[in-house]
Amino acid sequence: MSHPGTPPEALYFVSAFGREEELVLEAVKTLSRKLGPVSFSSEWRPFDFTDYYTPEFGKPLVRAFFFFGLRPQEDLVRVKHWAYAVEQEFSREGKRRVNLDPGYLLLSRVVLSTFKDFAHRLYLGQGVFAEVTLIFRHGSFRPLPWTYPDYAHPDTLDLFNRMREEYKRLLRCSSTPTAGG
Repeated sequence: MSHPGTPPEALYFVSAFGREEELVLEAVKTLSRKLGPVSFSSEWRPFDFTDYYTPEFGKPLVRAFFFFGLRPQEDLVRVKHWAYAVEQEFSREGKRRVNLDPGYLLLSRVVLSTFKDFAHRLYLGQGVFAEVTLIFRHGSFRPLPWTYPDYAHPDTLDLFNRMREEYKRLLRCSSTPTAGG
């Protein structure tokens, strides 16, 4: 029989993109007032995996990942709403100029948050859904059938594998119990 417990804290991150690096950085800085300081950021890369955002943002788009500290997994709903508020703050004439997609990393998976429902997403409350987008198997994060192409890209998988090692280090430094490792 299982019993209720406290799951390990997660390593939170945000995928941030827009047309202007400086504007995206300013939005991430604004979000960090709630999430805490950025502990690591990836390099900037073209965000050209889809044309979905072109009508709202235009082209070309650049994206980076920004990692924060450890937080309880149940904070994902609150963090998604914080990110949404920052997106709205930076919008002009009804169009976003930055996109901030928060998620978290655990030893066994990478979880993304969204306001969009779909068959593989679970409702968390307050309009927020979550999906497991990567799972850790055979020594690496692996995509799932619904994983976005940019998250399935080898460079992104490499980034999350490296951040998994950082997450393990952070867990060793805290008293947080580990699971799925």
